[in-house]
Amino acid sequence: MPAELPVHVNRDELHSLDVQPSFEADGPFDVRLVNHGESLHVHVHLDDGLSRVAHLDAANHYVERESERFVRVDVDEDALSAEPIRGKIKVASAYGAETRWIDVNLSEPEPETESVRVDESLSKPASPQRETEPSALARPEVPVIVLGGLALVVALAAAVVLQDTLVLVGSLVVLAGVLVALFFLSRD
Repeated sequence: MPAELPVHVNRDELHSLDVQPSFEADGPFDVRLVNHGESLHVHVHLDDGLSRVAHLDAANHYVERESERFVRVDVDEDALSAEPIRGKIKVASAYGAETRWIDVNLSEPEPETESVRVDESLSKPASPQRETEPSALARPEVPVIVLGGLALVVALAAAVVLQDTLVLVGSLVVLAGVLVALFFLSRD
């Protein structure tokens, strides 16, 4: 989450600005315009020192009544690696009715360090995993038995309804196929 420079507008009286005198960041940051009163325009400007490494999309911002608006200050982080940058941000309300200058110090971001915690448990060999009994759905015999039984029921029902010898022979062939499939599955 980027750093935030809060600027309170209309807090004490119309067009008043309340902001800290200095601000530090190590990369892009937001100027958070908090309007406590009537709608107005707020002008945000970077001086020459900051504009070498930072920029704004727009300088003039309309802030609705009793609302907040975020103004992103993009920073060229590669330029920060050489040396810290010092400059000023000018904030003006209602076309210059009130103006404040904020000292800004931009520095190189701290390198993020990620560490891995190592303890004695890593020196011990991993325990062998238990062989678990396969579930009924993981066993290949179950679908063969279910589908074979269903095929036999359909074939026998057709043989009874149609009363045809050829259908009865077909039912016996299905039964033989199911038995052969079970035989090969049981050998593994």
